[in-house]
Amino acid sequence: MRNLILSAVLAGVSLFGATAHAEDIQAGKQYVELGSPVPVAQPGKIEVVELFWYGCPHCYQLEPTIQPWAEKLPADVNFVRIPALFGGVWNAHGQMFLTLEAMGVEGKVHDAVFNAIHREGKKLATPDEMAEYLAGQGVDKAAFLSTFNSFAVKGQMEKAKKLAMAYQITGVPVLVVNGKYRFDLGTAGGPDGAIQVADHLIAKERAAK
Repeated sequence: MRNLILSAVLAGVSLFGATAHAEDIQAGKQYVELGSPVPVAQPGKIEVVELFWYGCPHCYQLEPTIQPWAEKLPADVNFVRIPALFGGVWNAHGQMFLTLEAMGVEGKVHDAVFNAIHREGKKLATPDEMAEYLAGQGVDKAAFLSTFNSFAVKGQMEKAKKLAMAYQITGVPVLVVNGKYRFDLGTAGGPDGAIQVADHLIAKERAAK
């Protein structure tokens, strides 16, 4: 297991500590301002990126907080998930995510994949194992395997790797707002704190327009 899962940095108190008040949220404390802003996917919208790995327990713990929040974001905010690709099973799971996204079914099975790994003990480490499990969730097995090995998905893998490098991430879960501000659960004070920081930075970017 990669020792740079940022969640491991939540050693002890930071995950369970009190979240910051809006007036206390500042660069260098709850978040880092990137030296070189990264272009957003949809110019004109404020972008919130979540970098994650299906096998990360703290990404799984973040889901019940971030998913309802993301579903209620206003029209001027674009929420994007990007898989972290640090090799091995990270890449396998990332390719699964990008395959499901390319098929237009990721939103329907996202929770099921997380639950399969963290509740049911499934590894989902090979394309055949993924396809077999996903078939039970209504995903066409042949279409999944074909898309998994497609040129388009491989291109998205390369794009994800480049974005992670541009964001300068070393683990997950990490959030990046508008290609400018990066933070994790440790600096934000846990899932609720992460949402507070994200809301603060969204408001900051909206005011700057």
